[in-house]
Amino acid sequence: MNQDFIKELGYKALDSRLKRISDRMSHDVRKFYKEQKIDVEPNWYLVFMLLQKNKEMSIIDIAEPLGYSHPSVVAIVKKMADKGYLVIKKDLTDKRKQMVSFTEKAVKMLPQLEKVWDSCEKAILQILSDDLAIFTYLDGIDSRLKNESFHERFKNEYLKTNII
Repeated sequence: MNQDFIKELGYKALDSRLKRISDRMSHDVRKFYKEQKIDVEPNWYLVFMLLQKNKEMSIIDIAEPLGYSHPSVVAIVKKMADKGYLVIKKDLTDKRKQMVSFTEKAVKMLPQLEKVWDSCEKAILQILSDDLAIFTYLDGIDSRLKNESFHERFKNEYLKTNII
């Protein structure tokens, strides 16, 4: 049976299709890391990149540019700290703030990770056939969802069809 139900549903399963693609890519990156004996998770990439650029950041300052929730960044940062890549300490001026920075282990790992990320970027460009138009579409979706959430759009459509 060669049926692809998600593909068959088209736009109705957009979220599932995007998730499936994301899951496949993350699985393959995780597999590569394991083969190379790199003890890092694929979703840590963005935190590594932000800290490489900014050296030390609060959890809120990490979450904001990523558009991630505070709890999801806390979970990622905690896992990275547990593996010895990050140091988490209280901010000197605001004790409620947690500041995050690299450990020596992370600094030593960065050159290898940069090579991996560069290879990953090249593989993504191959998949896209160097056609970056998808990002214009994704930017449009992001923008429209910022203007009006999917929840509101979905709810409004539901209410239109279910007026008593």
